[in-house]
Amino acid sequence: MTPPTPGVPNWVDLGTADLGDAIRFYTELFGWEAEVSGEEYGGYTTFRLDGRAAAGAGPLYGEGQPTAWSTYIATDDADVIAARVEAAGGKVLVAPFDVMYQGRMAAFLDQAGAPFSVWQSGTMHGADVFDAPGALTWNELTTRDVEGSAAFYGEVFGWVARERSMGEGMSYIVWEQNGQQIAGMQSMDSEQWPDDLPPHWMIYFAVADCDESAVYAQSLGGRVLRSPTSLPIGRYAVLDDPQGGTFSILQTTRNT
Repeated sequence: MTPPTPGVPNWVDLGTADLGDAIRFYTELFGWEAEVSGEEYGGYTTFRLDGRAAAGAGPLYGEGQPTAWSTYIATDDADVIAARVEAAGGKVLVAPFDVMYQGRMAAFLDQAGAPFSVWQSGTMHGADVFDAPGALTWNELTTRDVEGSAAFYGEVFGWVARERSMGEGMSYIVWEQNGQQIAGMQSMDSEQWPDDLPPHWMIYFAVADCDESAVYAQSLGGRVLRSPTSLPIGRYAVLDDPQGGTFSILQTTRNT
């Protein structure tokens, strides 16, 4: 197993109001197998795709906390990142702490209020599979403060924000690290974004057929928030699971 590259998103997990039903929904939708941990980990579940770690899920612990997916960015020193987050105008939500021998994590808000986490690997490195159907394929920051976010993540992780054309007058911002595209950023400056929707990191799971997966998610009790839509990079849809956890699916030429 290759250690994750620091500064690259390498894990996602779901905090959910109903872990049992989340296991039912996602194992059916993506063909995952659920590996449920012991009581010392609070029932934390690792979803595996053909035996390889793809994502995680666990129960909610804070009162009033919504069901939501979280993006984790790899680091070789969670404490250093925590200090950088505060210096760059973000907030430490959960200070770095050890997760047994598996690794060390921390949770933050960026300067605009978008939550994200970091993972310093021990025996658990993060996801073992990417871009295949049922696996994580992209992470995207959605924010109303593009310039502030470019400065914040540049200071914290050394990322560079570059604008890319999506065709038909559409632009998109791609995060690069050492010349490699590692994530995206979208501005919430159009009417499609409700005023009460906070900035957030969206996660995308690869699928072989976006339309079929969206219909199947509905049959499992999920909801389609944005119907399958074609872009130059492929076809995507935004979904809610039965507990309200929002995620996207993406069909591209590399995962069909």
